[in-house]
Order: sequence, then structure tokens, then C-alpha cells
Amino acid sequence: MDHLTYKKPRICILGCGNIGVLHAKNLQWRAMLYFCSRSRVSAYKFNLKFKGEGIFDDLNAVLESDVDAVVIASPPEHHKDQIIALLEVGKAVLVEKPMCISPEEIVEIETVLERVETPLLMIAENYYYKPSLSYIKHMVTQGDIGEMRSVSIKKLTTQQAQGWKSAHGALLEGGIHFIALISDLFDAVPEQVEAIFPGSSSSTPERESVVRIVYPTGAIAELHYSWQTPSLTKGVFQHSYIEGTHGRIVFESNGIYIRKPQKGFRILWPGLKDLMGYRAMMADFLSCLQNRSRQPYSDFARAKRDLKIVFDAYACNS
Repeated sequence: MDHLTYKKPRICILGCGNIGVLHAKNLQWRAMLYFCSRSRVSAYKFNLKFKGEGIFDDLNAVLESDVDAVVIASPPEHHKDQIIALLEVGKAVLVEKPMCISPEEIVEIETVLERVETPLLMIAENYYYKPSLSYIKHMVTQGDIGEMRSVSIKKLTTQQAQGWKSAHGALLEGGIHFIALISDLFDAVPEQVEAIFPGSSSSTPERESVVRIVYPTGAIAELHYSWQTPSLTKGVFQHSYIEGTHGRIVFESNGIYIRKPQKGFRILWPGLKDLMGYRAMMADFLSCLQNRSRQPYSDFARAKRDLKIVFDAYACNS
């Protein structure tokens, strides 16, 4: 992007918690930042820390302002209402995953998107932008392992579900990342979704899931995701596998390294500088702000596809 013609957008970060810090760091110096939080003190502290342009007391003030875009970093149960309100007044939106918390909310958001002129709604699904996924997709596209027949992904660790996270299942809050990874590999609508939730009860949201996804080609993807499994490495250095008709790709589940599908022991380190893809994700959002005819890669359609898998999985336990 030509720095001589680049105009810094006015962006408000809605929600001044941990994820708000991450987005503010990635946007600092690249945008004129504003902050809004349930706690005015938190918004004020963020504004000082990130050298912002000011704070807003509530969402209504944001809606009436001249900010170009809003990054929604609030709890998921608020996302739908905030997305709709912002889109209806012409604001661009980057919303944290999950985009929303029910199939009915997906329909409500879609209805507004169809009605609003030139809407920009991006979901902060950073896994789409991880260097490791780009390398793996390239290997598959080049035919390094032949036709994909199965994908097995594992991420098992312990994580405390505190605050607003305690109200949501681990699959919806964290496992959605790996559902997005699987969806991006196959780029197809599944024929069938099955799931079990070990140790779950009707009184609390699930903390572990095993999801099996069957695709039209007959290929099968399985995700084992847990917040209640002790791990000496805190979920790091666990391996996932992609099996093809002519070979296999092995990768560290977080994307730290990939074992290339060839003879010998060759490790690929795809991109430690932006391991989690946050920088590339934000660059996509800023590019869309500069050119509103563009749509982000992590768009509504992909979020809808990924969330349908999650909600179908939960339906297996109802």
C-alpha cells in the first residue's frame, strides 16, 4: 500500500480486555484509535497506553460518531446486537470469534447484510491467516500427498473458563479455530457432523469434544479439543495429521512447524514472526477499509459455514 496516499482510518475498539490489548497493539500507529468499554476507567487506561484519540461512554456514542470502523472485542453474547447496530449506521466491523452464539443469530446478521449497502463485516478468525495453514494448503494443492482422505487434529490442555468464558462451550470459544482450519482445507460443505462430549453434563457448558466431519468426497476430519486434559507442555508440541492417497503431512497443532511429506526428516518453520496470523489478519481488514469494494478472506460466509459445524455438533448432544 502506498504510504503517501494512505489515510489512517478512525477505529474504535469496543471492549477493553485482553483481546482488546492484542488488537490495539496491532493497530497502533496504523489507525487513529478510540476506545469504548463497560468500564470508563478501562477505556481511559487504554487510551493513554495506546496513545488514542479519545474514548466513548457507550455504544450509542460510537454509533453517532465519525469513526470508520469498530473492532468488537466484547463477550460473544453481545456480538449479534452490536454487529447489527454498527452495520445499520454504515460502520465497518471486525468482530472477535465466535461471530455469534446461535443459528438464529446467524440468520439475523445475514438479513441485515442483505439489506445494508456495501457492508463490511470481517470475523477475527486469525487461523485463516496463519503461515502454517498457507504452507499446508500449498502442499495439498501441489499434490504432495495426493487426494486428501483424512485429517486428524488434536489440541488437549487445561484452561480455566473464567468470567464470560464460563458461559460458553470450549468448542465454540476455542475449538472454532480448528474447525476453521479444517473447513479451509476442504473448502466444502460437510455431508455429516457427529460429536461426543466426554465428561459433559447438562448443567455446565462442555469442556471437551470429539467432532467427526464427513465430506462429499468421503474424506473424514476429526477434531479432539479439550480444556480439561492435563498437558506438561500446555498444549504445545502435540501433533496433527493430514493423510492423502500418496503421503502424509504432520504438523504441530499450533502451527509452529510442519514435517514435509518426503523421505528423510525435514522440518519446515513456516513463519514464527506472525505465527498466529494476527498481523496478516489485521492487514486484510485495513486493506478492506481502504478499498470498500474488497471483502476480507475471513468473511461472513466462512464464519457461517464454520459455526454451522459447531452448532450441528452441539445438536448431537441435545
